[in-house]
Amino acid sequence: MWRDELLDSFPIYTFKSPPSIPPNPSCFQINIHIFLISVEGMENPLRLKSLNHISIVCRSVEKSIDFYQNVLGFFPIRRPSFDFEGAWLFNYGIGIHLLKSDDPNQMPSINRINPKDNHISFQCESMEIVERKLKEMKIQYMKARVDEGGISVDQLFFHDPDGSMIEICNCDVLPVVPLAGEAIRSCSTLKCVLQQQQAVNRQDFSHYA
Repeated sequence: MWRDELLDSFPIYTFKSPPSIPPNPSCFQINIHIFLISVEGMENPLRLKSLNHISIVCRSVEKSIDFYQNVLGFFPIRRPSFDFEGAWLFNYGIGIHLLKSDDPNQMPSINRINPKDNHISFQCESMEIVERKLKEMKIQYMKARVDEGGISVDQLFFHDPDGSMIEICNCDVLPVVPLAGEAIRSCSTLKCVLQQQQAVNRQDFSHYA
């Protein structure tokens, strides 16, 4: 099955003799938020591969660069010589393309945080650290929690300088369950499989210590 081949394609190491270089945990990194799902009978008519970038119209390119770089951790990258003002940033496998508004004064003023607005969502390692950092940077935010089947997902919502909504969450704990077709391994399940294999590999490697 395609799904089993996907799992087999991950670099999982077993050792029959002492390796010259210990296993590198970074080899097990998985992009948890963007992954490929194949369901029998489902097609990919446009042959899409991944999300490339998100474009955001802003009043001030400089202020937006400061936010996406110093708050969200993106870094500026080279941008083609367009005939309009903007900037490109990149991290976490996706790009942020900032576009200077043709009429900044006419952009809507958004002050109220509404979790149901259009937004970009990022997963994090620690919700506690994120909340502490937002407080230190004096960024207004809203907290929410989703409880589903005994699993709790924590969320933090806040705005960029122009009111575009940002979410930070620990959504990887929530299994991805398709509405039709066979059950598909969730992101968290894939991570669990790799963690189990890592534990086995560490046990095998300990014989050579």
